Amino acid sequence: ASLLECLVKAGLSLYSLCLYFLGPLKPEITITYIAVSAIFFNSGLSLKTEELTSALMHVKLHLFVQIFTLVFFPTAIWLFLQLLSITPINEWLLKGLQTVGCMPPPVSSAVILTKAVGGNEAAAIFNSAFGSFLLGSSSSVPFTSIFSQLFMTVVVPLIIGQIVRRYIKDWLERKKPPFGAISSCVLLMIIYTTFCDTFANPNIDLDKFSLIIIVFIIFSIQLSFMFLTFLFSTRNNSGFTAADTVAIIFCSTHKSLTLGIPMLKIVFAGYEHLSLISVPLLIYHPAQILLGSLLVPTIKSWMVSRQKALKLTRQPKAPVKV
Repeated sequence: ASLLECLVKAGLSLYSLCLYFLGPLKPEITITYIAVSAIFFNSGLSLKTEELTSALMHVKLHLFVQIFTLVFFPTAIWLFLQLLSITPINEWLLKGLQTVGCMPPPVSSAVILTKAVGGNEAAAIFNSAFGSFLLGSSSSVPFTSIFSQLFMTVVVPLIIGQIVRRYIKDWLERKKPPFGAISSCVLLMIIYTTFCDTFANPNIDLDKFSLIIIVFIIFSIQLSFMFLTFLFSTRNNSGFTAADTVAIIFCSTHKSLTLGIPMLKIVFAGYEHLSLISVPLLIYHPAQILLGSLLVPTIKSWMVSRQKALKLTRQPKAPVKV
């Protein structure tokens, strides 16, 4: 109980700090547009054109990610919530958890974490953008708004980055700029502003028991689904490389806050419990970034060892002298 009280007090003390810093930062502009655009411009500079082209043709990977994200994930969450409905957990939090399951991949964290590990970044870019576009076009969110935002923050910066790369390709290969460090800094900014958003709502009336249980459930869901995608994508007959698996793990289990919050406000407009319904998504987003960041060294070590083992198996064996 003392640990919980400390966490709650820390969150409340951060509230005033968040209000102080969030104003000048203007996250609705700096994060939604500038930070995300910077991520994809950075990707456009660092990715080879042939890698992007190859990623577009990897239909099997795209189908796996989209089916897992938009079919298996929400179905599994719905079944799980049927069990949780008999518990004393706040029903509006459970509704919020169900909406989390229906969200598409984010267009930021999944790409950054895939890049940090060294996975198939091009595939992560395609699936993150495609998932958001697909769900946005079939939901209550205005199609024009979703399309224009994705086009201006993902497609345009990526194309500009590719164009700039053509003119400074030799310099990039010679100097090798720290693209990973730049993406990590942007990710840190996203984590900070999201954390502030979570604690900056004074209208959330939430009991401690439900909050603890929801946090535990969210981390458990993420770990379980990351493990599931890892198992499915590393089977002998899966046809996925280690780099593909990394993109699959992050794209299939991460959920978009940028698209999620507007969708919640439209779908649950007029609900007095909208703030409670939003809590699971506000927790899920920083949790997925925190958990993903902690697992980056482990996943990177696995990927490197897997790639080395594959190279050894492909090397021609020396002829045996008789």
